[in-house]
Amino acid sequence: MSEQRTTAAGGMETAFGFRQVREGEKQHLVNDVFHRVADRYDLMNDLMSAGLHRAWKSAMVDWLSPPKRPGYKALDVAGGTGDIAFRIVEASNRNAHVTVLDINGSMLSVGRDRAVKRGIDQHLTFVEANAEELPFPDNTFDAYTIAFGIRNVPRIQVALNEAFRVLKPGGRFLCLEFSEVTVPMLDRFYDAWSFHAIPRIGKMVAGDAESYQYLVESIRKFPNQENFAEMIRKAGFSRVTWRDYTGGIAAAHSGWKI
Repeated sequence: MSEQRTTAAGGMETAFGFRQVREGEKQHLVNDVFHRVADRYDLMNDLMSAGLHRAWKSAMVDWLSPPKRPGYKALDVAGGTGDIAFRIVEASNRNAHVTVLDINGSMLSVGRDRAVKRGIDQHLTFVEANAEELPFPDNTFDAYTIAFGIRNVPRIQVALNEAFRVLKPGGRFLCLEFSEVTVPMLDRFYDAWSFHAIPRIGKMVAGDAESYQYLVESIRKFPNQENFAEMIRKAGFSRVTWRDYTGGIAAAHSGWKI
């Protein structure tokens, strides 16, 4: 059930799942998907990862290890519902300030409501903007995080270049994304679960099979670990590495602006 993955040379710009679309069309289609699933985003990630996304996100923030002192500024991109931002704030003992950026207003609305309910909204700023054109000066943030969002950005290399630009010297880039399974037999099970079970469950639970079909297809088009690491290096980052989670179903990539 595998489609050809894109490489470090690109290809995601016109890939809407396995469909090829016109240049400039993908962002509108992706926006529609996330407007439809915003209220069920956590459920969506539970379905996509069998609930493991929560442990993976916590592991990524543990790897970031934000300092427990005032003044630390993080930017979480494509993080509208706040999952990563909330973890960063709590890991810093509520000292960090996190700017949550998302292109989708519906996702940001969910995040704002959740932040108020948790009593941490004063530690967060929510910004509706495009990852390819960040509305911030150079050298602004200590950390840039993005979880399960980069594959939905049409021009991934442009977004990575922007990440490098807005980070301070010495700043950290961390990206969590579904990746290429590296464990024999697990890949077959994961393919069967993804392509047969997830869209059906999405239809039953959320009344939306199409959005879930796109999401599982987009995972298979995304560059594998080494190719994505090469894109991060191309943006200017140093000491680029990654950690596979659950046999490569997901991977966290790290890079530094030196």
